[in-house]
Amino acid sequence: MAIEKDFIVIGSGVAGLTFALKVCKFGSVGIITKDALEESATKYAQGGIASVMAEDDSFELHVKDTMETGRGLCHEDFVRIACREGPARIRELINLGANFDPGRGAEFDLGKEGGHSKRRILHANDLTGWEIERTLIEAVHAQDNIDIFEHHMAIDLITKARLDDAVKPGSSDDEALGLYVLNHRTQRVETMVGRVILMATGGAGKVYIYTSNPDTATGDGIAVAYRAGAKIANMEFFQFHPTCLYHPKAKSFLISETVRGEGGILRLQNGQTFMEKYHSLGCLAPRDVVARAID
Repeated sequence: MAIEKDFIVIGSGVAGLTFALKVCKFGSVGIITKDALEESATKYAQGGIASVMAEDDSFELHVKDTMETGRGLCHEDFVRIACREGPARIRELINLGANFDPGRGAEFDLGKEGGHSKRRILHANDLTGWEIERTLIEAVHAQDNIDIFEHHMAIDLITKARLDDAVKPGSSDDEALGLYVLNHRTQRVETMVGRVILMATGGAGKVYIYTSNPDTATGDGIAVAYRAGAKIANMEFFQFHPTCLYHPKAKSFLISETVRGEGGILRLQNGQTFMEKYHSLGCLAPRDVVARAID
């Protein structure tokens, strides 16, 4: 028998959990995640969230920094929305119980990261992602009409086009009706149906041998959407975090660029600096610039 929900969310990172909390007042919600609920890229974010929170900062400056760092490839209308909505979304997280580090004589201890001309990085020690994930998970657990399906992996969407040959995949007549999921615990394929299906499955960084992405970032959600006829864009953009702690016998993990924001300097093995050759911001250049310079 199919599992029926008004809203089905695939993915349990900040995007999926936030959506679930927003829509649960309108109907039943099912959250599908292929691992434990907390296992997402959100959990591993260290540095913090960029938002205009200081008096010497402005939305226009945040937009300018973002557009310059994006090399003109960003959609400015989306950038403006993200920058202007930032403070309100921060307040939402705080109201849900998130704790960001306070500053000396200021509400927040604001850090600085690559590409930013001002201090605007709110953080919770160096475990900001985990603090956000913890907050959202607690809020989700407090909702009676949100059910969580851990260790369930999305296989394929059920669409009108797959049920009716007259409907072209990805056309305006096509729509998602549900999906097939693999229950890892029972090794059985289950069917779920819903009025609205949100795919918040993250990226595919784990397809590379060397990455700071979690093991769950395998891009299967993108493949599911593609097979269903969704338009896929910008797949050439994979971000490689430029600084990691390396050990030949252990899994590497990223070293937040807030270390450089507080004065850390990148050097070669002989102690020589090099970032000044590649960007005017030196060690606080955008991540893609730093990664290429190291490479």
